[in-house]
Amino acid sequence: MFARGETILQLMERLAPKHYAVPEDKIGLQVGSAAKEVKRVLVALDVNQAVVREAVSLDAELIIAHHAVIYRPLAHLRTDTPSGALAAELLRRDIAVYISHTNLDTAEGGMNDWMAEALGLAGRDVLEEIHTDKLSKLVVFVPETHHEAVRNAMFAAGAGWIGNYSHCSFNIEGTGTFVPREGTDPFIGTAGKMEKAAEIRIETVVPDSARKAVIAAMLKAHPYEEVAYDLYSMDLKGRSFGLGRVGKLPSAETLEQFAERVKSALQVPFVRMVGDPAKPIRKVAVLGGSGSRYIRHASFAGADVLVTGDIDYHSAQDAEAAGLAIIDPGHNAEKIMKPKLAQWLNDQLRAKGYNTEVFASQIDTEPFKLR
Repeated sequence: MFARGETILQLMERLAPKHYAVPEDKIGLQVGSAAKEVKRVLVALDVNQAVVREAVSLDAELIIAHHAVIYRPLAHLRTDTPSGALAAELLRRDIAVYISHTNLDTAEGGMNDWMAEALGLAGRDVLEEIHTDKLSKLVVFVPETHHEAVRNAMFAAGAGWIGNYSHCSFNIEGTGTFVPREGTDPFIGTAGKMEKAAEIRIETVVPDSARKAVIAAMLKAHPYEEVAYDLYSMDLKGRSFGLGRVGKLPSAETLEQFAERVKSALQVPFVRMVGDPAKPIRKVAVLGGSGSRYIRHASFAGADVLVTGDIDYHSAQDAEAAGLAIIDPGHNAEKIMKPKLAQWLNDQLRAKGYNTEVFASQIDTEPFKLR
């Protein structure tokens, strides 16, 4: 059994919900249709003609990429231009393209966490907060025989988090009453007669980002034909999500040593470095992509160094004046997402019983070369 495109995109949006993206970011399905069965998926950093040829060679029907294939508004779709020819080839081959960009950067277990893990950073915090989940309280009444199954289903779908504590709930024993009417098929009781049932009132917190999944899981696990539950809005804030990560190395090392760590961990042939090579480095800020505007954020967080791409001349001078070291491994360092995301998707699809295969692109889309 192969997954449909919509199912794969739902998995992607569970990892990296669209509302995690910065405003006006170009994300989502950009080319083709997801309303089809997908046997093979290709995960890429960028989409160019070489990546499309790779997808064709794999018989992939879907490309999931980090960088948008349509970034600027199109004034026309001419096949004698590079962008037009690329779109035409994708459509001709019936290959859909889905983009997960700053929402994947922001997501827990996404781009910036992958980069921080590769660098060995512990005790990570967000560099810039983008989104904070609002919390709701979910109350559901469950027969005693099924309350653990229902509660665990809600926890598995994302309910029950308070700070860094998971599986949080409050449970009260009580008696439920109801009269099954004509045409019902009650789990307990007989149509037309008052029924009393020993029930558990389960209360738990649900973040907005997981609300639909939690309610769906609760309804699926619940034995009743009609489920009695309430959802209350709360003023409390849940977990915060954002761009970049700040963490610490296991032990201090010089900037020069750390630069070698970055090259090895992010598999890049060179880095640009700002700062004294002998400077001790312990606290590290990392942000995939272009990070010039995050120099102040990194300094405010007390970082010794910022690892990010596309640092311009004047931003480098600003960092140097502020005493912040910079390691620029280039924008292409985000290629770390290809094997990580491919593995995550493969695991999710296998767990759901699908035979759809996910491959990490082997195409190097780095445009810069050293001479």
